[in-house]
Amino acid sequence: MPSFTKEKIHNSFKSWKIHVLLPNEFNYLLRAIFILISVCSISLCLYVGFLNPCIKCDHTTKLLHVSNHRKFTGGIISKENKNILREKTNVSHILFGIGGAAQTWEQRRQYCELWWKPNVTRGFVWLDEKPNQTWPVTSPPFKISVDTSRFKYDCWYGSRSALRIARIVKESFELGLGNVRWFVLGDDDTVFFVENLVTVLGKYDHNQMYYIGGNSESVEQDMVHSYDMAYGGGGIAISYPLAAELVRVLDGCLDRYSAFYGSDQKIQGCLSEIGVPLTKELGFHQLDIRGNPYGLLSSHPIAPLVSLHHLDYVQTILPNLTQVDSLKKLRRFYKTDPGRTLQHSFCHDLKRNWSISVSWGYTVQIYPTLVTAKELETTMQTFQTWKSWNSEPFTFNTRSMGPDPCDRPVLYFVDGVNGNVKGSHLTSTSYKKFVPETGKECDRPDYAPVVAVQNVNVSAIVLKPDFWKMAPRRQCCEVINNGDGVDMATSIIHVNIRSCNAFESVTPP
Repeated sequence: MPSFTKEKIHNSFKSWKIHVLLPNEFNYLLRAIFILISVCSISLCLYVGFLNPCIKCDHTTKLLHVSNHRKFTGGIISKENKNILREKTNVSHILFGIGGAAQTWEQRRQYCELWWKPNVTRGFVWLDEKPNQTWPVTSPPFKISVDTSRFKYDCWYGSRSALRIARIVKESFELGLGNVRWFVLGDDDTVFFVENLVTVLGKYDHNQMYYIGGNSESVEQDMVHSYDMAYGGGGIAISYPLAAELVRVLDGCLDRYSAFYGSDQKIQGCLSEIGVPLTKELGFHQLDIRGNPYGLLSSHPIAPLVSLHHLDYVQTILPNLTQVDSLKKLRRFYKTDPGRTLQHSFCHDLKRNWSISVSWGYTVQIYPTLVTAKELETTMQTFQTWKSWNSEPFTFNTRSMGPDPCDRPVLYFVDGVNGNVKGSHLTSTSYKKFVPETGKECDRPDYAPVVAVQNVNVSAIVLKPDFWKMAPRRQCCEVINNGDGVDMATSIIHVNIRSCNAFESVTPP
């Protein structure tokens, strides 16, 4: 190996050491670097300020890009549009697409007009042909769907109208309307509760791909169609970025899934190709049931009421009223406190050993015994399955409700409401005892005190939308009225619904 003398090694490092220690040369180097950085910075500013054509773009237009599963904003955004991006989701951000038919709209519009607000809600009824009659100003505006005869449809027991309705999301998207965050699809007999829909959609980032809705209540329907799809009658919510991807593949999907029965099933097939699963929200109600919906509505899950469907196929939700009048009455209470509507609370009156169950804005049940919380929260089966009219199975637990009045609670239906009690955020609702057409009531001695109660008054604080951003918990209630809970002179019981206290539970002694 070559050898080096000590002197050579010393000399080789000596020159390097001298360069490091010379202050003038070091200063020259720093100045050169500073000048180079300054020149580059000035050049970049000149390029951005004078040469970049994006600066000449309209600042009122958002530059939207869809990448992977996010919609994000690029380019230069004006201060005004930055405020729009930060704005909370409201009704103006939703574009409704309602599937209808010219020949049946006159009969079905009564449901849509319950919730549609001209000049507030946005959207269209999509018809198969131009209507013959003058279009009602109280209905959503209509559009005519494009011809779908070029697509295959091989479901022998279905209708080709499924193709047209499946394309509503595509035709709505291609309208190019501004400030749309969500496309919400429904049937002409779907009743939406719009304020609650806004609350639910406001929980999600509309810049991401979301597919939101609910399943059928009848297992037989979910088995035939899918557990993984949002049923169209209950409502389907599709975020803008997902719609942008969906419209790209939708027409091809219609032919690939030509054997599928409904529009909602075809849409879900397309979304499975994109890879976006269903986000289930319990307030979307397909109502695939027959008979009396009372049990289902009186045990609503802890979620805002978003929609009801198939209302022509079930008994009226309130006794002695038509279905439309029942819904009008329910909505009158809903307007007072949208988020609390149908919310279920129950408690025990330990002085009388009673159990009291309240479905706000709808019904009250009083039991002359202490019933467990598990039984009180379980749906009373007052209905049958959709297709076979059987007593089971459903996608939730049920408990039987026999014909003997002594095996049932005493029922009360909503009668009146008073919002903003004494200028506060309190509401007071009243419920009147229901007497069956047979007039038969339980004559057992333990039922007598309950049967004597003619009215129930319920007070509660208005639920704010932010309540639904917290972990779900059923609210608690208590019987009040000068310490004993019952005004015997007027046969009225008073109940207060409130947030539960720490370590509070509905536990019998």
